[in-house]
Amino acid sequence: MKKILTIVATIVLALGAFAEPSDKLINALVKVESGGRAAVMGDNGKAVGILQIHKCVIDDVNRIYKTTYTYADRTNPIKSREICKKYLTHYAGKNATDEKYARVWNGGPKGHTKKATERYWARVKAVLGK
Repeated sequence: MKKILTIVATIVLALGAFAEPSDKLINALVKVESGGRAAVMGDNGKAVGILQIHKCVIDDVNRIYKTTYTYADRTNPIKSREICKKYLTHYAGKNATDEKYARVWNGGPKGHTKKATERYWARVKAVLGK
């Protein structure tokens, strides 16, 4: 019985480790999006910070999680990572693959189904060394 409980506990802990996007994946997204530069603005100023976050992402995360992130938080690397993880966990689902997370980040809630996000995934995958 003790052995079975140990195995079950190990499985639960292992699954919990994959309940949201990994820090390794988020780091790869940062590298692809901005090279780690917080002051970067893309899409004619619409995408801001290390993860090139659009206002609609802030609005979605605040609506879904009842948080109070501001548009200015996009320039804060710690808050940007929190926002990204929340967005991806909601739209890609828990235990999604790195590919699904990356393609959702690039193409929105249904990004993983869009052909246009395949090249983005290839870039993220290269950074991950896969």
